[in-house]
Amino acid sequence: MEATLPYDFSPLARLLLMGVLVAAGPLGWIWLRHRGAPLARRLQALTLLTLFLTFDLVLFGAFTRLTDSGLGCPDWPGCYGHASPIGARDDIAAAQAEMPTGPVTPAKAWIEMVHRYLATGVGALILTLAAAAWWHRRRNQGGVPVDPWWPTLTLVWVCVQGAFGALTVTMKLFPAIVTLHLLGGFALLALLCAQAVRQAQAHREQIPVPSSQMTRAVLWGTLAVVVVQSALGGWVSTNYAVLACTGFPSCQGSWWPYMEFRAGFELWRELGKTGAGEHIGFGALTAIHYTHRMAAVVALAAIGLASWRLRRSPALRSQSLWLAVLALWQLATGVSNVVLGWPLLAAVSHTGGAAALVVVLTWALAASRAATATVSASRLNATGQSA
Repeated sequence: MEATLPYDFSPLARLLLMGVLVAAGPLGWIWLRHRGAPLARRLQALTLLTLFLTFDLVLFGAFTRLTDSGLGCPDWPGCYGHASPIGARDDIAAAQAEMPTGPVTPAKAWIEMVHRYLATGVGALILTLAAAAWWHRRRNQGGVPVDPWWPTLTLVWVCVQGAFGALTVTMKLFPAIVTLHLLGGFALLALLCAQAVRQAQAHREQIPVPSSQMTRAVLWGTLAVVVVQSALGGWVSTNYAVLACTGFPSCQGSWWPYMEFRAGFELWRELGKTGAGEHIGFGALTAIHYTHRMAAVVALAAIGLASWRLRRSPALRSQSLWLAVLALWQLATGVSNVVLGWPLLAAVSHTGGAAALVVVLTWALAASRAATATVSASRLNATGQSA
């Protein structure tokens, strides 16, 4: 009698293989573009490329969610147990015949699986970054020092993201899980951005820009506000509450429409249901939407203040300009989502703007240091040399 495994790992193995194939292209390009360069320089280039591809992955994740493709393949990691929708075409056809307007169609299945392939490819790139960083330390090569703990932490986090991706499917788009998955993607961008900035500083032998304690506090506060606002935006999107208000700046012809905050912000519940299993009311969706809209005023004010503070430092004016542009971008795409009936381009662009804000704020924080700490270090160095 043949022994049977309690779980079929072949779909997972095939998904991982697809991730390796996706990662092979960027890795090959880095090797050809920087062959002969020190390993640390290649790591810096690979970190920047991985950051770019992760940003693209966040955008494609938003596209997957907004096209209702999150359950295009309702199992995980494969598609009805297959590595691609090609092998699952009979199952997909059967599901579509049973529910023609449901979440399973060939197009949606491909969108969902391409998202998984890209996510696995990014994971393979981050695994390469971590392995190469430890290899660099072990060989103690000259050139730019690379701290392997940053890419190792990033590797752990991308595995957590993979788990949230699986739960997104297996828990049928549970709003809290989908929102956490979005925030996890933003955290991954922040980790990669911090590494890229630190590597660039070390490669160019630059020190972080001295900044006042107030400027640093404003940056950290603005980042916190942006993260909270992004969570509220994710909650709006995952609960399909964007069109609860179709007017701007008022909502349903009122400055304070009827809202059910308790039902709207009951976190642990199924999509479209209350915690008691009843259908969620329109007043709850209105509360979700209007809270995000009110918080946007605070977020725009914080971003404007951070941009103004950074403009006072010549070395940080690029970040200041980016923050100002992104604030206007978020305002334009947010209003477009309401008055134009939630067009796909505006919705994806709005998620991309939020992700870009996290990257720029992380860039500014990683590129600067508190002035008092910098001055103290300089005095200690001067004391040591005189001694």
